[in-house]
Amino acid sequence: MAWRPFGWLTSRFSHDIGIDLGTANTLVAVRGRGIVIDEPSVVAIDRTNRSVLAIGAEAKTMVGRTPAHIVAVRPLRDGVISDFEVTERMLHYFIHAAHTRSGLGLRGPRVMVGLPSGATEVEKRAVFDATRNAGAREVHLIEEPMAAAIGAGLPTFDARGSIIVDVGGGTTEVAVCAMGGIVVSTSIRVAGDEIDQAIMTYARQVHNMQIGEATAEQIKLEGASAFPLERERTVNFRGRDLTSSLPKTIEVSTVELRDAIAPAVAAVVDAVRKTLEITPAELVSDMMTQGVALAGGGALLPGLDRRISQETRFPAYVAESPLTCVVRGCTEALTALEALGRVGSQTAPARRR
Repeated sequence: MAWRPFGWLTSRFSHDIGIDLGTANTLVAVRGRGIVIDEPSVVAIDRTNRSVLAIGAEAKTMVGRTPAHIVAVRPLRDGVISDFEVTERMLHYFIHAAHTRSGLGLRGPRVMVGLPSGATEVEKRAVFDATRNAGAREVHLIEEPMAAAIGAGLPTFDARGSIIVDVGGGTTEVAVCAMGGIVVSTSIRVAGDEIDQAIMTYARQVHNMQIGEATAEQIKLEGASAFPLERERTVNFRGRDLTSSLPKTIEVSTVELRDAIAPAVAAVVDAVRKTLEITPAELVSDMMTQGVALAGGGALLPGLDRRISQETRFPAYVAESPLTCVVRGCTEALTALEALGRVGSQTAPARRR
């Protein structure tokens, strides 16, 4: 199947769906109806016969609480598909659920899927095929930072340069956009998951206790920060003592917690700095005025905007509704296929089944 540019299509179809296929969460939006799906990218599988028992929020509740023959897996790791078959089943479920919840007819939808800018051609093909096999009539792929910039309301189709930092679950995407395309970009596989792992490692190495992923994520939400807080406090760590195997609870200050996640935060800031270093000089002045927009779940980490501003000397701010920027951008991009096509974005129509 030959890849074709966006420009060969028009916006005459009404069944338009945008999908933010995230490592941590999958969001689905239907044009004219808003976001209809926002669930964890988790699938519960019976190991004995590979049957799917639950998908999304229901499957996430099973993590760490299932019998040996049932496993809750995340089919996407570091922003790319690690299990094609399970991802296809998950996409089929979400697309079908979007149809049901938004009252669309039986006609297959036109789908735009956001992908990390660093995805390989093999990874792009895997996502494309999974979406097509899940029932999409047409499949379009867009780089996540571009979708995030569109969803954040940045002037991506102007000659002015704008910069977006999309901190997701598995990857952080930094991109400078202008004239409907990405001028320069940086993609690193350090994001929310890496921060969770840093908290788990800190608990094990410093306090000799084991905590799970869900607990680490909750601790991150309660007390993690990227910049000194006006009022520091303590956070409870609840887990298992590695020496006695008994339950253990300790109090950790937000200062210690910030030190624990410092390497991951530094990697994100460094990605922004490196992107700015390779940005054409003509665009730098535009971005100095407009600032650095932060999107994705990681943008909600307290103080990340201040840390980036301090390190880069660029003003930084959190975009409105950062968690939904990518999925909203995917849906809006379907109305601008010709503009995106002029800068070489690629897609392909789904095969008839």
